[in-house]
Amino acid sequence: MSSSLKEEKLATDLGRGRRIFLLILVSAGSSIIYCPAYLKGVFYDPLMQALHCTNAQLGALLSAYAITATICYLPSGIVADKVRVRTLSWVGFTTTAILTYVYAILPSYAALMFVFIGMGITTILIWWGIRFKLVRLISAPDEYSSNIGVSYGIYGAAGLIVGLINTWIISAFAQHIGVGVRVLLIFLGTVILVLGVLSFLFIPKFQGEVGSDENAFSFRDVGTVLKSPVVWMSACCMFFVYFYYTGVTYTTPYLQSVLGASLGVVSIVSVVRTYGITLFSGPIFGAIAKKANSPSNVIAAGSILAAISLMAFTFLPQKAAMATVAAVIIIFLGFLANGVFGIVSSQLTEGKVPLPIFGTATGLLSVVGFLPDTFSSTWFGALIDESGNDAYPKIFTILAGTAVIAVVFALVLRFYVTRNEKRLDAQYEEATAAALAAAAAASGTGAGRTSGGEQA
Repeated sequence: MSSSLKEEKLATDLGRGRRIFLLILVSAGSSIIYCPAYLKGVFYDPLMQALHCTNAQLGALLSAYAITATICYLPSGIVADKVRVRTLSWVGFTTTAILTYVYAILPSYAALMFVFIGMGITTILIWWGIRFKLVRLISAPDEYSSNIGVSYGIYGAAGLIVGLINTWIISAFAQHIGVGVRVLLIFLGTVILVLGVLSFLFIPKFQGEVGSDENAFSFRDVGTVLKSPVVWMSACCMFFVYFYYTGVTYTTPYLQSVLGASLGVVSIVSVVRTYGITLFSGPIFGAIAKKANSPSNVIAAGSILAAISLMAFTFLPQKAAMATVAAVIIIFLGFLANGVFGIVSSQLTEGKVPLPIFGTATGLLSVVGFLPDTFSSTWFGALIDESGNDAYPKIFTILAGTAVIAVVFALVLRFYVTRNEKRLDAQYEEATAAALAAAAAASGTGAGRTSGGEQA
């Protein structure tokens, strides 16, 4: 095992079973590693009781995490281009597990603030950049769209399983909430620690995964990414896709407040929309994108259907009898939003972004793409406070508009890639060959295996 980990590998050097295992590891990990930071979204009242804090303090903890994460997104991509994926994976998992164990002590508010800021660093600066890159490293270029779709399916399955276990733990300790939250956090910390151990044991060193200087920051890589039209168009497309992807959550209070659906129905629809549908939407959209040989075209088609579905809510009669119809539309909309979001990063491979700067590119993609988190909830919350149930048609119209804009950016990127295909292919091959040659020279192994570089 140790000698195997020291050798640099290509995707083609790994057996199918090993590649599938690594896909499951990074995909399930991408769901579970963020559970401790986002417990508020599922167990709001139990968490507030266990931590003995106010609503404002609980919100401030997540805000501290979100602000730290926003600062770390772009650097995380740079780090992912300069440090081995294996190292970042096991270190990110392990340090997050340690912070989760500290969280489980249910310490003072000041200590909790330290924990949340720390998790912003461990889950984003250290770990975030490897998710897309490891999927890329175990995939041939034409397999990435399919694999990233499968990855989101695994992400949903892991979230569903862990979410059900978490719910069972809290229910089992309903009379002792503090104990229940502590047990839940210890469970999560242990699972995350196991993922760290598995990362250390099974993720190999990949040939060509880092730039020419593995340990140095390079402004050249950042400059290359910032000058890439493909990266910027992908980032803008992701911004609007993510906007309506997260905005779909407002169908839950709409179903309960406007149409009067029961809490049980609302909960079931919400779980299916958030987790259950992801099991199918990611793989299906990934497979379609691979067959179509253009993620952008699939993103455009899915976003058009999402816009139509969102606008349907503005015409739906606000009657209890319409709850079933709304539930069907909500689940279909969840299928579309999850599927489109699952393949939006594939635009980087469609635009032939070279592997040596792929991590930095995903960092910029994240900085721009996740910006809606910083203002959309506040904006929509203010609309609801101001107009009550009358705000929902406005919200759905805004979300439909963002879906249409996503269509525009997807089609513009597709047009640009088609028009510049030969030049992008040449740049990709040149950058990949240069990175492999530099890595081979640094390790003293020569360039004997660079011919398979594109498979890395």
